[in-house]
Amino acid sequence: MSEVRKFTKRLSKPGTAAELRQSVSEAVRSSFVLEKTKVVEPLDYENVILQRRVQIYSDPLRDLLIFPIEDVSISIIGRQRRTVQSTVPEDALKKAQSLFVKECIKTYSSDWYVVNYKYEEYSGDFRMLPCKSFRPDKIPSHVFEIDEDFEKDEDSSSLCSQKGGVIKQGWLHKANINSTITVTMKVFKRRYFYLSQLTDGSYILNSYKDEKISKESKGCIFLDACNDVVQCPKMRRYAFELKTIDKYSHYLAAETEQEMEEWLVTLRKIIQSNTESLVQEKKDAVESVQDDESSTQGKSENILESLERSMHPELMKYGRETDQLNKLSRNDGRQNIFSFDPEVQRLDFSGIEPDVKPFEEKCSRRFVVCCQDFSLNLLAQLSDTAEEGPTNVEPFFLSLALFDLKNNCKISADFHVDLNPPSVRDMLLDNSEPRTEGTQGHCPVQSLVHGIPESCLRYIKWGVFSVTNPHTEIFLVARVEKVLQGSIAHCVEPYMKNSDPGKTAQKVHKVAKQVCSRLGQYRMPFGWAARPVFKDSQGTLDANGKFSPLYKQDSGKLSNEDMLKLLAEYKKPEKTKLQVIPAQLNIVIKDIPLDFTNCFTASFIPIKPFGKGCEDIAVEVEELVPEVAKYCYPFTVYKNHLYVYPLHLKYENQKVFAKARNIAVCLEFRDSDEVDAKPLKCIYGKPGGPLLTTNAYAAVLHHNQSPEFYDEIKIELPIHLHQKHHLLFTFYHVSCEISTKATSKKQDTVETQVGYAWVPLLKDGRIATLERHLPVSSNLPPGYLGLGDTESRKQSSMDAKWVDGAKPLFKIRIHLDSTIYTQDMHLHKFFHYCQLVQAGAKEVPGELVKYLKCLHAMEIQVMIQFLPVILMQLFRVLTNVTQEDEVAVNCTMVLLHIVSTCHEEGLDHYLRSFIKYVFRAEKPSAKQVKMTHEILVLSMATILKQSADFLAINKLLKYSWFFFEALAKSMAMYLLEENKIKLPRGQRFPESYQHALHSLLLAIIPHVTIRYNEIPEESRNVNFSLANFLKRCLTFMDRGFVFNLINDYISGFSPKDPKLLVEYKFEFLQTVCNHEHYIPLNLPMTFSKPKLQRVQDINLEYSLTDEYCRHHFLVGMLLREASVALQDNYDIRYTAISVLKNLLIKHAFDNRYQHKNQQAKIAQLYLPLFGVLLENLQRVAGHEALTSCPVSSPASRDEFICSFPSPSSRSSLIADKDPACGAALPNGHAIKREDSKGSLNLEGATSSLDQCENIRRSSMRSSVSHCSRLDQFEIRTLLMCYLYIVKMISEDTLLAYWNKFSPQELINVLVLLEVCLFHFRYVGKRNIASSCMRAPGPGERRLAVSPPASCRVHDAWLSKHTAADRKSQTMPALRSRAGVRLQHLGSLETSFTLNHNAGTSEADIVHQALLEGNIATEVCLTVLDTISFFTQSFKTQLLSNDGHNPLMKKVFDIHLAFLKSGQSEAALKHVFASLRAFISKFPSAFFKGRVNMCAALCYEILKCCTSKVSSTRNEASALLYLLMRNNFEFTKRRTFLRTHLQIIIAVSQLIADVALSGGTRFQDSLLIINNFANSDRPMKQEDHLLRQVMLQM
Repeated sequence: MSEVRKFTKRLSKPGTAAELRQSVSEAVRSSFVLEKTKVVEPLDYENVILQRRVQIYSDPLRDLLIFPIEDVSISIIGRQRRTVQSTVPEDALKKAQSLFVKECIKTYSSDWYVVNYKYEEYSGDFRMLPCKSFRPDKIPSHVFEIDEDFEKDEDSSSLCSQKGGVIKQGWLHKANINSTITVTMKVFKRRYFYLSQLTDGSYILNSYKDEKISKESKGCIFLDACNDVVQCPKMRRYAFELKTIDKYSHYLAAETEQEMEEWLVTLRKIIQSNTESLVQEKKDAVESVQDDESSTQGKSENILESLERSMHPELMKYGRETDQLNKLSRNDGRQNIFSFDPEVQRLDFSGIEPDVKPFEEKCSRRFVVCCQDFSLNLLAQLSDTAEEGPTNVEPFFLSLALFDLKNNCKISADFHVDLNPPSVRDMLLDNSEPRTEGTQGHCPVQSLVHGIPESCLRYIKWGVFSVTNPHTEIFLVARVEKVLQGSIAHCVEPYMKNSDPGKTAQKVHKVAKQVCSRLGQYRMPFGWAARPVFKDSQGTLDANGKFSPLYKQDSGKLSNEDMLKLLAEYKKPEKTKLQVIPAQLNIVIKDIPLDFTNCFTASFIPIKPFGKGCEDIAVEVEELVPEVAKYCYPFTVYKNHLYVYPLHLKYENQKVFAKARNIAVCLEFRDSDEVDAKPLKCIYGKPGGPLLTTNAYAAVLHHNQSPEFYDEIKIELPIHLHQKHHLLFTFYHVSCEISTKATSKKQDTVETQVGYAWVPLLKDGRIATLERHLPVSSNLPPGYLGLGDTESRKQSSMDAKWVDGAKPLFKIRIHLDSTIYTQDMHLHKFFHYCQLVQAGAKEVPGELVKYLKCLHAMEIQVMIQFLPVILMQLFRVLTNVTQEDEVAVNCTMVLLHIVSTCHEEGLDHYLRSFIKYVFRAEKPSAKQVKMTHEILVLSMATILKQSADFLAINKLLKYSWFFFEALAKSMAMYLLEENKIKLPRGQRFPESYQHALHSLLLAIIPHVTIRYNEIPEESRNVNFSLANFLKRCLTFMDRGFVFNLINDYISGFSPKDPKLLVEYKFEFLQTVCNHEHYIPLNLPMTFSKPKLQRVQDINLEYSLTDEYCRHHFLVGMLLREASVALQDNYDIRYTAISVLKNLLIKHAFDNRYQHKNQQAKIAQLYLPLFGVLLENLQRVAGHEALTSCPVSSPASRDEFICSFPSPSSRSSLIADKDPACGAALPNGHAIKREDSKGSLNLEGATSSLDQCENIRRSSMRSSVSHCSRLDQFEIRTLLMCYLYIVKMISEDTLLAYWNKFSPQELINVLVLLEVCLFHFRYVGKRNIASSCMRAPGPGERRLAVSPPASCRVHDAWLSKHTAADRKSQTMPALRSRAGVRLQHLGSLETSFTLNHNAGTSEADIVHQALLEGNIATEVCLTVLDTISFFTQSFKTQLLSNDGHNPLMKKVFDIHLAFLKSGQSEAALKHVFASLRAFISKFPSAFFKGRVNMCAALCYEILKCCTSKVSSTRNEASALLYLLMRNNFEFTKRRTFLRTHLQIIIAVSQLIADVALSGGTRFQDSLLIINNFANSDRPMKQEDHLLRQVMLQM
């Protein structure tokens, strides 16, 4: 911690930005001089590309060096609306006078401003690349020897793969004797015979105990060795004799004469064809010998030319093979090795942030309510037309709304429906205020609502409801009203009687006609019904649910609170006392269909799609969302509604009016209190009337002096509100008496005014809502708004007559549903002050700061609802700051408060939408004022440097992404809109801005590197946000300057840092390195130097030198940090390796760089990784490595031997056969040879190591590492990266890299290739299944599946194979086959048992095996490519000392490792081709001097001759023949004795090692070799020698 304090102390030095950067570098250098290499200053990028412009533009691969043009652009995206036209009225901006209203209108009508990064898809990790085809469409399936069924008979594979298949089969009796033994009847045994044709065209006769060929063969006869077949009747009935060339005979007997004849005919045909071909071959051989003698005089023939003259097609093909053709063959159908990486296969997108979407209207659970019919039990035929049928005898009116019983509130506005048929509606036409009917006669001029005739909107029956929080206790309530007539009990009574319904209906209808003509505009409550809406909390509609019976409305239970109590009672039907009115209510609830059309918003704006017809028009019903933050969302559309709810009038004590019982409340909305003022036409009407009216009436309660109301009156507010706008309530006594004897004058007196009440809409400039208690005046004096409060009433000289002493008699509730008006006091005052300043008022010092600080008390829901408007205004204020730094800081603090609040409420996606689509940095009003990004940077740095307010600092760190994104977008828009993008990067931004950025960076560093433990989340967030911002800066700014920022930031970390800080560092590096133009940023080009300097530094481009890290800054920094991380613990290593691998995967799949030359250039950037791997070779190998042993031979004294266990016997990676050095095992013991019989002695590792030399210091600039061993995941990942680079890099670069190595280092390079083969070897489906089923070990906690990378599988494999690993080269005693059985039984438990209960399916195992097989094959081919190129490049060194040198030994060991590691059938074909070329190039290594190589090769080839895979046997047979053929040519066609002897010794060893299983397969291979010899002209003269070799085998 003392070092950390020292570091921070130096950071606090005052000075310029350059000095501050220097202080960081010096602090880091001095603190960690022992652990860390010195800080490398990056190159001046802009200057370099300017100086090397000619070189860059003349480079064929200049796309890798140049940033593309028009990389950044601004696009204006039209706002997507769900309505046919904008919700904002056309003249809204002109009418608006309030700044807040203006900004709201601008926000809802403006388009989106988006900064587009042309290559943004390439700026993330590989999962974000536009090409998603990381995995091949069809993964090739490879055949491996290890997957062949062990229980399958050794001959079954041979039979199954034969050329002609089974020609004849049947039962025969066989006597397996020679001619010297007397034949008797008892010798014959009954066997089942199969006559088959082999792949090379020869024939074989196999015998079995029964028809099943899966069992062991009891014998076989090769018909190529037979020269005749004759009958033997004396020996046995139906017997015949097969005579061989070597005077041996096989006696067979059929069971019937017909069967014998069939066998004889078939066998004679085969023998005859063999004889004819043999005669022709001998004739050709004589001619060829004569030709050979004449053509070879005076010159020796090349073996390839000799093979081309062969008659065997395979030999002719081999004769035409070249290195180039082999290379082309290997390149055919190759796979990208990263395609099979576990992360690529898994393609987990969970860590990737979803696409940011623009603001859109809230999408709640929506459903449609279709009102079809309402009928009671009193029906009559009122219409003259029979089509209409019987109807209700009087009009009824419905209003529907949603009630939430769980939260005890009403959650929707009212949806008014008129289901009355035309004949019933006609009863209302004689009303004193006749309503306009939807006929052309009554309405000569049709008014339009947004292009739709208003008449189409009068009788809407479809309502679209929405619910944000659905659950089972939400009810749809239907309230039923009728025309005012009398008391509810009196009006309901006829409908509840059962006597004489026809007569009652006529009577009720007669009275109703009179009532409708007189009181048609007044309503009274009648009844109510309800039904549940949802089945569950997921929003499943209860479509089959039905409405409750129609209950009589209780006049004392009208309010919404009473309705909620009634609903609770309705839920318990057994306890209900509600009176039921017989009725049928047909209302359907259903989901909104996909093709839903002709729907209006709650403001009656048509929604897309909207047809031309007027049928089935629907309207949305406004949801009354609770004022809770989690249900709020930013407003995106214009809406300006006011809902007024008259609640209660207390008139029982009034003495002013004689009659005030049937009280009607009439509401008007006025903009003046003058005498002649008229009400505004802005109140939404009821069905049947115009859309907007001037007044609205509440339902009337008969003979009630203290009535309650439940009505909801909806008002469309004007855009501009002033102090005179108010609600005026007029109270009337309605005369309900209907007397036919009364005079017409009395009949006309329906209404009697009994009082007035009013309420101004604005209070302190804001709309006052919630419940209000108003006094009632008996008159309405001019200027009555002046009597608003109690004080003014007392002092006023106006003649206002208050009822009941001006007591608050009238209770109302107001609900504002507006997206342009706010009720929040702090927000209103802030905007009001900004408006005054804009209008030219003089700014009061500190006044703006006061209003900014007050914004911290703003309500959360208001903050979210008006989020874009508030944020834009704050940025506007920030930009226009003139001199006061306090204003900028406080403005930033308010921004921080809003950002943190949104995060805390889980609504941060709204912030991302704002930054991407809405935020637009406006130009400052004053000329010399700084831009938004400049002021914001300074404010952020000021806040971070404050020591008092740690809470604000922590919030700024935690949510820094918002501010960095705002900075980036402001910078981009500044460059594009000011056209500064065309300037040189150094001139785009003022120097003061660069200083400010650097100051901000230095302010952040201590919070990350020191306070990380105190604030882990905050430090991680700012680390990631800063990386993303600097990545963006590389697109906008001077790249050299940004490199310096990156360098300074990384300098703040130390190798001694804990795991958390190392993760931060690599997350930062990974983010920056994911820049879309990461390759051009690294300048993959040669930096030429003067001759003297080039000689002095030949490692410039191949190792992590300072110059390399300077020229290729980002990749150099990443590789250096990864190299240091490899010396740390597992978690840190894992982080570094994963970052490196993911970056290489991205390069491999980047569709911009798919040309091989581009890939080669990219791979060259990572060439220093080779050196890092070679430095860690011992750890990558996984066991003791690079061990030197003292041997007597001078030639082998300098050999570098890597000693870790190999997949089969005599591994090239096990120590030399000298008994002084044993092969190290992972259990700490060593295998030591003691006798020629191959017995083993396990001793402590120290005892054998004492006899070895001390481990030599590698020449790769580092001593042997003492760090912990890498686990299998790390090793495989590093090697996968290595193989990708080796595969992609150009041969010229690779050769230049190799040429700088010493011989010892070259051997290490080869060892690394051999390590690749070992760690990616395929272990078979059974072992993969075993490792899939078991729980992962500690070192494998990050691996999903760890097949061959499993240490346990590896150890099990060692225990199974090590016993047979080191056998004597002399002829050992025969071993019992019981050992094989025990060996298999021992491995069954550990490797071959599948546990299907562990959650891994058979398909998963098969897929994993498929992936591992493809990886193993691709690794094999890549290593084969590399080793083939190596042998071509170093042929002279390999031929040194006739091929007996350490380099040749290691190259040969790798070739043998291909055969030992169990490669796939496809890979082995290429391996055998390479071995053929290798033998042909270096015959002296095999046929001259020591026999080691020849012996080892013979042993492995013969093992392959017993393979269960037929193609492998054929290739191995051909290779063995060509080995003898090469030996024959090498001795100038005298002999192949060496190969002959080594084959005999190898066969003996195989028998001793119990490795020569599959006798028939081995015989099959020998026969193929024989056929090669018979078809090869030059070998005709050695035919007897070859036959002798085969017989001995």
